Amino acid sequence: MLRTFLALLIVVPVLQTPPQRQPSTNQSTGNASASSPIQPTATDPATLTFSTTTGLIVVPVHAARTADYEAVILALQAALSKAEDPETRALASGWRVFKAAETDPKSNVLYIHVVAPAVPGADYRPSLWLDKLLSGAPAELLTKYRDAFAGAPSRLSLVELAYMSVAPVVKPGNASPVSPAQPPKPGNSSSSQPWP
Repeated sequence: MLRTFLALLIVVPVLQTPPQRQPSTNQSTGNASASSPIQPTATDPATLTFSTTTGLIVVPVHAARTADYEAVILALQAALSKAEDPETRALASGWRVFKAAETDPKSNVLYIHVVAPAVPGADYRPSLWLDKLLSGAPAELLTKYRDAFAGAPSRLSLVELAYMSVAPVVKPGNASPVSPAQPPKPGNSSSSQPWP
């Protein structure tokens, strides 16, 4: 499974979450007055939640700042390993962090968070969990962590297409009809036996 995720990283470029399109404020609904524009629901663009049971987070980190990033991840690991509530234990049991041997095109170090299974609705931002578990993480640690980022993390919610060690299962609706075997035309066959 790990090799599949790592192979995916080689094939898939680092993705950015597209910005949310804001609805026009000059539209009005039947009962809304022109002085009260429609307010979009605010969502935090930094949220790291998944819409599927498997997800990846790709984090580019400045090469000179890897120690700062790793200090936060190791502090989070220590805090999560001591957690006793079932929700936090479930989150921790499916969350692994890898450091890529290769760098991105700008020589940034890539950290890959593999989340399988993802806890529905859980936000996988390390800084939030440190604040929650440590009742406020040290400001210096979080400042170094923030400054280590070379770009915004990319979040990928994954849907399995193929598990390569298992033979594919043909879905009934997608099977192509098998054409019946045609008997040989008279005079074209050197054998007197019909086709099987």
